Amino acid sequence: MTTDDLAESLSRELRHLVLLLRRVAAGQPVTSQQYAVLGSLEGGPRRMTELAEEHGVQLPTMTVQINRLEEPGLVARAADPADARVRTVELTGEGRARLAAVRRARVSYLTAQLAALTPQEREAIAVALPALAKLGRT
Repeated sequence: MTTDDLAESLSRELRHLVLLLRRVAAGQPVTSQQYAVLGSLEGGPRRMTELAEEHGVQLPTMTVQINRLEEPGLVARAADPADARVRTVELTGEGRARLAAVRRARVSYLTAQLAALTPQEREAIAVALPALAKLGRT
């Protein structure tokens, strides 16, 4: 298999997995896009421009997402300690709870799916995880 073929196959399979995980979380009160933003805030407050860049959207689009998360109290805005003119966004306790609920639903689903695989298939996934993690952080 060529690198191009591998890339095409990987892209296709990742798309299927992402769609499956989105469906699992569909019953949650947080959309997949909102879940992704909440996950980006898990490490601490972030600037809106950083979030927009990370998610590959324009700042106005990220502002809309943050507004939608702020209304139910999932995130809060604050002044950046380094520059009071800059606003940051951070998770609230409720935001952390919603993030954890979606994560539990996804992990539960994946646990059941993985249990249906053979031990060899599970091992193959375990072996591939470090390489997948490396791809996701470049």
